Amino acid sequence: MKYKDYYEILGVSRDADASAIKSAYRKLARKYHPDVNKTKEAEEKFKDINEAYEVLSDKNKRQRYDSLGSNWQGGADWTPPPGFENFNFNFNQGSAQTFNFGGGAGGFSDFFSSLFGDMMGEMSGAQTQGFSNFDFGSSQKNTRAGRAQRQDKQENLDITKTLNVTAKEVFEGKSISVTFTDIEKCHECSGGGYCSHCGGTGILSTPKTVKVKLPKGIEEGKKIRLKGEGKSDSYGRKGDLYFIVHFKDSEYEFDGANLTKDIEITPPDAVLGCTKYINTLHGKINIKIPAGVSSGQSLRLKQLGLPLSSGFGDLNARIKIVIPKNQSKEIVDLYKKIQTLQ
Repeated sequence: MKYKDYYEILGVSRDADASAIKSAYRKLARKYHPDVNKTKEAEEKFKDINEAYEVLSDKNKRQRYDSLGSNWQGGADWTPPPGFENFNFNFNQGSAQTFNFGGGAGGFSDFFSSLFGDMMGEMSGAQTQGFSNFDFGSSQKNTRAGRAQRQDKQENLDITKTLNVTAKEVFEGKSISVTFTDIEKCHECSGGGYCSHCGGTGILSTPKTVKVKLPKGIEEGKKIRLKGEGKSDSYGRKGDLYFIVHFKDSEYEFDGANLTKDIEITPPDAVLGCTKYINTLHGKINIKIPAGVSSGQSLRLKQLGLPLSSGFGDLNARIKIVIPKNQSKEIVDLYKKIQTLQ
């Protein structure tokens, strides 16, 4: 699921006080209220605004949310701690029916439900309509035995993250050091009270660094598994950590093991031809650019791309004709003369 930046949604800083949060909420709510703004985008925005205010206006929810850390960005992949994915609560009416918050309860997003499902009894305002009869149980019922019984159900302890890698990293195949925030449910408490481990948030958030070895011939979208580096539960069981490889490089474009790189030349170079000295993953080389080359045309350089199981891909040197800035009057006059001759 995607992480939601509630501070960004309300347009306030992370240290904003209750007054600033309330003021920002009222301003945005008036702007995007369905009775005022009839667009589909406004409807979704209004839901996000209400959800953000529900969290940031509540001391306990805000404390838990802030415990995730400030390095997250809106839309980034986020995995809930084990045990927070699906909370079941009983109606306090006759038969023991249950309501599952795993799919975005009460109009809230999956992100909200996975993080605050166990705190839904503390909801305020209009959000509590229809939920007042839930029996959330007393703190006395929330014993270690009860938690162990719930945790005995198979939890998904695996973590999946995106790993952005450059062409050079793939080419060298060395181990990459990756640091991320490891978020787990506190096994000593359920949040909402004093806890020496999590401060009462119910969540443990710690930075974690792992080494990732890129296999030879790794492809875009492939998974790399690090056994035992996932989440853990109160029984000491550990899941695995999976990285989905994503090629991202400011110098090269990827097409499997083939790469494309822009080579800048001037108009005279394009007309007359030239020799260019360029950097590649395999070292510096000279390439001969023929006369009359056009911008966008590519020169194929065999075996200068990324590693394959056998050999290498190719490097496409894509010609990009650039006009130098601050041309002298003499050069401009020459271009004018050339223009009259065409």
